[in-house]
Amino acid sequence: MALVAVTRRLPGDALDRLVAAGHELRVWPGPLPPSATELRALVAGAEGLLCLLTDRVDDALLDAAPGLRAVANYAVGVDNVDLDATARRGIPVGNTPDVLTDATADLTMALLLAAARGLPDAAAAVRRPGGWRTWEPAGWLGLELRGARLVLVGGAGRIGRAVHERAAAFGMDVLPVGRGDDLHAAAARADVVSLHCPLTERTRGLVDAALLRRLPQGALLVNTARGALVDQDALAAALHDGHLGAAALDVTDPEPLPHDHPLLDAPNLLVLPHVGSATHAARGRMADRAVDNLLAALDGRPMPYPADRR
Repeated sequence: MALVAVTRRLPGDALDRLVAAGHELRVWPGPLPPSATELRALVAGAEGLLCLLTDRVDDALLDAAPGLRAVANYAVGVDNVDLDATARRGIPVGNTPDVLTDATADLTMALLLAAARGLPDAAAAVRRPGGWRTWEPAGWLGLELRGARLVLVGGAGRIGRAVHERAAAFGMDVLPVGRGDDLHAAAARADVVSLHCPLTERTRGLVDAALLRRLPQGALLVNTARGALVDQDALAAALHDGHLGAAALDVTDPEPLPHDHPLLDAPNLLVLPHVGSATHAARGRMADRAVDNLLAALDGRPMPYPADRR
């Protein structure tokens, strides 16, 4: 039997499988993530850790749990985990791949459509006195998707390919852009840029002022990957000066954004609270894979879903 620390209550019954296997659970009871101090107390004495992207797993945390034998991240990414620190201690780290592809691709298209047709502003006008006066031939004009050029950054990945399939069904001209491709050249011909690449030191701030200037006037930006891929100051400036037509984001840096964050004052901006995987099916599959990783590692077997250390 092992003590397993879990940093948040999870939907579904996946955690019951840990109990059925004879393990003891210590689950953080709060609705918000534990602080660094609270997290260290939570993992003290634990052999397994099931954590979220909001939980930083670093040397300080690992020092507080010298008996830790496995880390299961309830996420596709692992940028909250210091993989070098866990590797030095011989602690395997797992993630939850192949579970949220469809959910995130669906949301990407929802954001793309909302930005292309200006739906947040149009919906707000209905509730604003005098905002909806009559049917206007030049009112609420937006981008028609058929024939529009969509640049998919990270288009070769699972989510990128799923978005490609959906966008093609709308008649969009889809251009996947990978690591060796010229993103600036592709951006110069884009009606929409959608981000689906991992966050690394190479991709941090990938969408900066220079890239935004390369976009044609009125182009759109969609981000359902990681907030730090985008220079948010540059994004706000591009929205304020009207060069960027709209931006639709499911991710920001930090998360959540403070209510007085300057980005939120930008026009033609839609921000969601990181709900890309928020379907019952996707979140349930994430919990199942995280538990599968812990059960295997605590039993001395390789994790079925090990984190990619590239």
